[in-house]
This record gives sequence, structure tokens and C-alpha cells, in this order.
Amino acid sequence: MNRYQKFVDEVTELSELIELSEGEASESDIAELSTSTVGLLKSVDEFEFTTQLSGPDDSRDAFVTIHPGAGGTESQDWAEMLFRMYNRWAERRGFTVKLIDYQPGDEAGLKSATMEMHGDFGYGYLKAESGVHRLVRISPFDANSRRHTSFCSVHVFPIVEDNIEIEIKDEDLRVDTYRASGAGGQHVNKTSSAVRITHLPTNTVVQCQSERSQLKNRATAMKALKSRLYQLAREEEDAKMSKFSDSKKKIEWGSQIRSYVFHPYNMVKDHRTSCETSNVQAVMDGDIDEFIRAYLSDPQFKESAVSAS
Repeated sequence: MNRYQKFVDEVTELSELIELSEGEASESDIAELSTSTVGLLKSVDEFEFTTQLSGPDDSRDAFVTIHPGAGGTESQDWAEMLFRMYNRWAERRGFTVKLIDYQPGDEAGLKSATMEMHGDFGYGYLKAESGVHRLVRISPFDANSRRHTSFCSVHVFPIVEDNIEIEIKDEDLRVDTYRASGAGGQHVNKTSSAVRITHLPTNTVVQCQSERSQLKNRATAMKALKSRLYQLAREEEDAKMSKFSDSKKKIEWGSQIRSYVFHPYNMVKDHRTSCETSNVQAVMDGDIDEFIRAYLSDPQFKESAVSAS
């Protein structure tokens, strides 16, 4: 059953329940009908919004990579906070998350992380998150409690199927193996099961340590590499590469797409759309749909969002 027909059936059923309950409904019945109506309206609104996600890759699942900028422990801790935020967002939407690579920070946080996000229009939504994210807060790592600014980059690209033709020559690859770190028990730390693949012509680097088997990690890393190269090929084909390169800004001042301010006031603001909220905690708990919708609905960003997909 398609989603449209499902909505029609739900509206019909709800209408019948309302008719049957007229004059006889208890307060609990009215509350239940109200909750059902609100839920249905929210589902219909979400469905209507997905019709805007018409890019050729919007319906695909997505890879999400997070890298801290300069700043050592401060930025690495900020990267961990973003990692948690996107996992919570995925949990809210019922997405499945598979951790592909996780490099812990020296003292706290992380040096890099890559996740697979599986869910309806995963790439369509998450492409709005690509860019530099800035944090302003009183540092928990500063004994003098000074205010610090940290930066992290988030990069999102679509997961492509095996039937997509992307030529990858063996001589263009450098494959390194190393001992995995982080979660996984003693086994991952004692064997060189983690894999890092560098595509030399484009200097594209992917890595995977999620499996105990080096062979499985290599297969997953190749899938990630294929997806990255597919995205680059699409951009070249559409003659958008120069525009894309210009948008890849350094992870520093003046290049952020969004600022998260914890001090001296509470605010999260998207600099592309001016969408903002003072509920910082909700955002860090994964409530970022307001920012995603504002970006994807803004006419000035629709063209670039579609071309990037």
C-alpha cells in the first residue's frame, strides 16, 4: 500500500470515529482523537515535504563524516557532541545507523567518525547539514573557565548501489591496514583489521574499522569510496565542480553554516537561512528538523542542494 492510500484510509477511519463519538465521547476519547488527528496531520505534512526532495539522489541513504577543526581537545569534544546529535536525530526519525569508522580523540571527543544513515530520504534531508559547524562555550577543559570557539566540518554524501558504474583502478589506490581503536573489545585492538583506502588521483581517503574482519572492512571502505567518487563524477558531469570547490571552506572563522552558542547566551542560528532557536539542549538532543526544513525550503538554496545531490 502506498503512503497516499494509507493517509486516505486513516482519514476515513478517523472521520468515522469522530461521527460515532458525537455526543457520546468521554474526555479520554476526545483526547485520543485529538492525538490521532495531530499525529496524522504531522505525517501528512512530512509526506508533503518529501515531495520537495526531488534530486536524483535524495531518496538514497547517506554517509555522514565528522572532522574536528584546529583546536585539539576542544574541537574533538565538539565533534563528539555533533556525533551524538546526529545519532539522536536518526533515532527520532527511526533511521538505522551503522558506525563505519570512529577515531577517538587524544583526551576527549573524536578525531574523525563516519556513519551510514539508512532511512527514507536520508541523503535528501542530511545534505542540508554539510558544512562547518561552530561552537561557542565556556570550556570544560580550561581551568580558568574561559570562553572558547570550536569548529567541526560535516560532510554528507549519498550511498550508491553496486550497479552504479564507477571505474576504480587498482593502481590508483593505496591501501593501509592498522589496528582498530575504540569500541570492539580486545580483538580489534590486537589485529590489523582496520582499513584505510586512499584514491590517489583525487586524494580521497576513506577508512573502516567496524568489523573484525579486514576483508569486510575493506569491502565497506570501497563502498564508501565508490559513493564519494560517484558524487564527484556527478558534479563534474553537471559542470558544477568549480562551484562545489568554492563551497568547501576551511574549518575556521567566517566559514560556518551554523553557530551553537552556549555562552554568554543560548542560541543556535543557521547563517544560511537565519533560522534560530534558544532551545540549545533540544538541538543537541537531535531536534534539528527546523534547520533542515528551512534550508531545503529556501528557494536560493534549492538549486545548489539539487546539484550537489
